[in-house]
Order: sequence, then structure tokens, then C-alpha cells
Amino acid sequence: MLRLMELTEKNKTALIKELKEREKDDDLEVVAKVSNILSKVKKLGDKALLSFTKEFDGVDLKELEVKSEELDNAFKLVEKEFINALQEAALNIKEYHENQKNRGYILNKEDGVYMGQRVIPLEKVGIYVPGGTAAYPSSVLMNVIPAKVAGVKEIIMVTPPSKDGGINPYIAVAAKISGIDKIYKVGGAQAVGALAYGTETIPKVDKIVGPGNMFVAIAKRLVFGKVDIDMIAGPSEILVIGDKNANPKYIAADLMSQAEHDKLASSILVTTSMELYKNVEKELEKQVEELERKEIIKESLKNFGIAIVCDNLKECIEISNILAPEHLEIMTENPMELLGEVKNAGSVFLGHYSPEPVGDYFGGTNHVLPTNGTARFFSPLSVDSFIKKSSYLYYSEEALKKHGEKIILLAQKEGLTAHANSVKVRLN
Repeated sequence: MLRLMELTEKNKTALIKELKEREKDDDLEVVAKVSNILSKVKKLGDKALLSFTKEFDGVDLKELEVKSEELDNAFKLVEKEFINALQEAALNIKEYHENQKNRGYILNKEDGVYMGQRVIPLEKVGIYVPGGTAAYPSSVLMNVIPAKVAGVKEIIMVTPPSKDGGINPYIAVAAKISGIDKIYKVGGAQAVGALAYGTETIPKVDKIVGPGNMFVAIAKRLVFGKVDIDMIAGPSEILVIGDKNANPKYIAADLMSQAEHDKLASSILVTTSMELYKNVEKELEKQVEELERKEIIKESLKNFGIAIVCDNLKECIEISNILAPEHLEIMTENPMELLGEVKNAGSVFLGHYSPEPVGDYFGGTNHVLPTNGTARFFSPLSVDSFIKKSSYLYYSEEALKKHGEKIILLAQKEGLTAHANSVKVRLN
């Protein structure tokens, strides 16, 4: 099921091109529709939201805000075991992200001069959460908890309504556990517009995060600049590095765990053992027949399931660094020895008992990760995603007199005489 690829420079280039082309250009017709939706939300506010909700979701809402009683009732509809697991996952996520806090600094340079940097949380953040069959309670935790840890004052969630006018109870439970301040029943591009521009009911935010369909992704791209966004996520991907001692059963299961997301998902095995590759193939053929989403998995592996056999682990790491995968699993005898060589990866999973779903749901690391090779320059969602930094500077009169002529000279050389004058008037 995996296409065996020979390791050559030409093949490396072809593989990168092939994976990048999974990301299709925006459909201009869809862009036009999204632009129209955003324009109407900006102009008509709540009226547009209610109209689009009726048109696209088939729900005729009278109000958008979710009441606290609805959240409380969700706890009666959801299994106690699920609530307990979600609460424990939330604690793990909080503990991990607490260690990302940056408290700024002050630098005393000389008498009469000091400077520093302040770390300031964003005021308002909007979290987009898909509804219906694509409801992911784990994503609620992953987006909200880092914002909470960062100190964001108000976190607002938008999610499409259920057919009965409510919201998915599992999403509601996750929202309550993670500490959402307000929830509104609206989805699609119109929800992104509401968060970006504000309406009579939904406040304008500083940043929008969270996954969504094509309409949501394009809307986020179009409002970027008016507000900040997290990232535009592409198809999911996993790369597994395995040596001769790796368990083919585990590797096959992990490759399929990403393949089930989407027919465009990429699942790559990079190994030093031809025998391991052959055994993984056998396991894929066997295990896939037992899985509910087997048709999607088969199509995904047919399109973007790849195996590369290398001469040594150094070559395996080089391939991984070139591809910069969203998820990297290292199943070797001493995985920690290789970690320092990993330069480009969204999140790294070490050893035989750290499958990627541990990070997706429970471990504590964030599962909102850069895709499509962007791990070369993007980072996972974190506390840093919800803060801004501001510098400050103090010069005493004596310090300015000491250095003023140098500042005037630099300003004059750039032809900015008013800048120079701003210092001159203080020296005279």
C-alpha cells in the first residue's frame, strides 16, 4: 500500500513538490462567495448571521448566545467516563503550557538608561469550533487552554448549531471544562466575519484560531490583517522513522491514524530496514480491513503513502528535516539520541509507546501544528500565540546629552532632519 521510493536527489525534489501540490489553489468562485458573506456580516451584523444560519444550517434561531443552562445540561447528556478523561487531559495541557510563559525583562544599561520588554496578553480571542459530524472536543481544549494560560481576558467561541438549535453536547462540555467565557451558535465564513468585524451581539476579537472547512479557511485568510489568525492548516501528515527493531504492527496503525483524516493526508515511512518495510505492508493490508474509514485510508495511502529505505539513521533524519512533517514519530532503539538532530517537525513522538494520538488527545503537547512543510518556519499553537510584546526605553537628561550628537548624526544621514531636531531641542 506504500509506494517504495528510491532515495535520490531527483526523487527528494519530486516528493516535496508532490506533497506541496496537495494544497490546491483557492476556488475563485468560493472566494467570491466568502467575500460576499463577509461583506454582508460587516454591513448587517446579527441580521446577516441569523439569515445565513437559516440558509446554510437549516436552523431558524431567535438568539445566538448559548445560555449557561445549556452548558450545564450537556454534562447530563455526556458519559461520565468521557468527562473524566477530558478533565484529566485538560490538566495535562494546562501543565505543559504553563511552562511556556514569558515574563519579559528589564535591562539596566548604564546610569540613567534602562530598557525592557513587556509581555501582554491579547484582550479578546475568538475560537472557531466545527460542529456536526466534524466535532472535535479535543480541539476546544487545545485552543482555549493556552489562551487562558497566557492571560487572555475574554475568550469567545463560535460553533454551528445542531439541527435542534442547540450545540453538540461534547463540544459544550469541553468548552465548560476549558473555561470559555461566551459561546455563540454560528458557523462558517459568517462566524469568522462576526469575530473579525463584531456585530450587535458578538464582540470583535484580536485573533481567530481553530480549524474549519474551506469556507472558514478562506474567510480567515481574507480577514487576516484586520485580526490575527493562527494558521491556514493543510492536509494532515505523519512521518515515521523506524529501525530494524521497530514493531511493524505499531507503525502500520500509526500511518493509518493520519490516513483516515483525508484522502489528501500523507503517511510516510522512512527506515533503514527493507524487511521492516515489507512487514509494515503486510500489517497495513491486514489492519485496514478492520477499520471503519478503510475506504478513505486506502485512497490516502494510494495517493500519498510512501516508504523510503535509507542506508542509515542519519539519512532518515535528513529526509525528515527536508519534508518538515506535522507529526514525526521516532521508533528506534534510542530515540532521544536522534531528537537533537531534528530541525523541522511540528511535534515529535519518541519511542514505541508514544503514538501520535497521545498528543492529539491527552499528553499535554498541543495538536494544532504546522502542516505542508511549514514546520520549517512555523511553530505549534502555544502561549506565545496569545501574547504580544511591547518594548520600553528610558533616558535621563544626562544620558541624552552624552549620546545626543550621535543620534543627531544618524538621523541627518538618513535625511530626517525633524528626527534630529527632536534631540537637538533637548540638548540646547
